Amino acid sequence: MSEIPVGDPAAGAKIFKQRCAQCHTTEKGGKHKTGPNLNGVFGRKTGQAAGFAYTTANQNKGITWGEDTLFEYLENPKKYIPGTKMVFAGLKKPQERADLIAHLKEATK
Repeated sequence: MSEIPVGDPAAGAKIFKQRCAQCHTTEKGGKHKTGPNLNGVFGRKTGQAAGFAYTTANQNKGITWGEDTLFEYLENPKKYIPGTKMVFAGLKKPQERADLIAHLKEATK
């Protein structure tokens, strides 16, 4: 896997607003939308946000979310977890993925 660039949380916040916020929230106690609330995602296993109806594919993937797994997942979610219901095509540019991850590290604590 390629090395993850240093991310810019401010740039990542813009990406989240444009590409992710229609389906996800990040605040503690935030509601699930089409996708799960992402608060506490770092260190959590796939398919484990309480109260969200995940696909079996997500529940059975068995990885723990971190910078490395999110970096790979966000490039092509359907390739990383075949059978996921996430319709997002992915972020092909490594810097955009790094920026989004930097934002999520701050926004999901």
